[in-house]
Amino acid sequence: MTKDVELKRKEHEAVREGVGYYDFTHQLLDVLGPDGGKFLDKVFVNSILGLEVGKAAYSTMLNEDGIIIDDVIIFRVEEERYWVSTLYIKELIEWLDAHKDGEDVNYEDITSKVTMFAVQGPKSRDLINKLVDESIEDLKFFSIADNTVGDLDIKVARAGYTGELGFELYVPTEKKELLEEELKKAGEEFGLCPVTTDVIVSSLPAEKGYVLMSDLKDTNPLEVGYGWTVRWDSEFIGKEALTAAKEAGISRDLLGFEIEAEDVEINPDDKVYAGDKEVGHVTKYTYGFTVGKNIGYALVDTSEVKEGDTVQVGSDKIETKLRDRVFYDKENKRIRG
Repeated sequence: MTKDVELKRKEHEAVREGVGYYDFTHQLLDVLGPDGGKFLDKVFVNSILGLEVGKAAYSTMLNEDGIIIDDVIIFRVEEERYWVSTLYIKELIEWLDAHKDGEDVNYEDITSKVTMFAVQGPKSRDLINKLVDESIEDLKFFSIADNTVGDLDIKVARAGYTGELGFELYVPTEKKELLEEELKKAGEEFGLCPVTTDVIVSSLPAEKGYVLMSDLKDTNPLEVGYGWTVRWDSEFIGKEALTAAKEAGISRDLLGFEIEAEDVEINPDDKVYAGDKEVGHVTKYTYGFTVGKNIGYALVDTSEVKEGDTVQVGSDKIETKLRDRVFYDKENKRIRG
């Protein structure tokens, strides 16, 4: 095993079994104004205006063809203020600019002004409670609240992208070193592990069935299991096309697959076959350290194959069986613990 793989395993297992932290490279849009919620409801598929202050929602943003062009987390941090967490803020702002139509709303890229540390793992709550001045014991999943660490004003969100109990600490960027120093101090007794490798976007989220935009490319929410996010009784960009797709019947699904052999090379965009017929393509492939095997996602034609069917993947046509893409903690006991 190479040193790189050994380090990935160590960091992955620290998050699964203890607690790890990292400075997450998200981008953050501050949306402010009386029409902020109404405007976001027009742009995203589920109810943002309906969020209570201190709550968050996962949502997708569609183009007029009903195709996903971004997936985000949105926090309602004040009555008329929302934070939108994305990885594509330039494109998001351009889209908002193109669809703003007289709404009393302003938005600003505050990525450089706010740093977020993700603190993830079964020991994360105990660590955070040692760090902050007000207990976060009762902070619910997908909630955000103000807190302090001595003289530091921070926000604590119960959220994450690892499939574990986890929290996110938001602090003004000029104070990030102070918070990190206090975090490391508080974390000593819990064996806090800094996460430096790509496990935060590969093995950890892949085991849990979480997606990146590379998995969602050219799909609509119904094809990737996100129909539950769609607010059908309201108007949003792409609704007409998405409604038509729903009525026509969904013909694709984003499923999982496993490869037992460790030395098999499979890449995103590799073809998926049923016999000699091409039935889809791979969107993700990585090693899952907790499940102990190579795992991946495939976007497939459900008129040809379905969950439980045997297919062949990649140029070498490796045989595997399609399955649900959640490989770990399907009941969400870990993140809601």
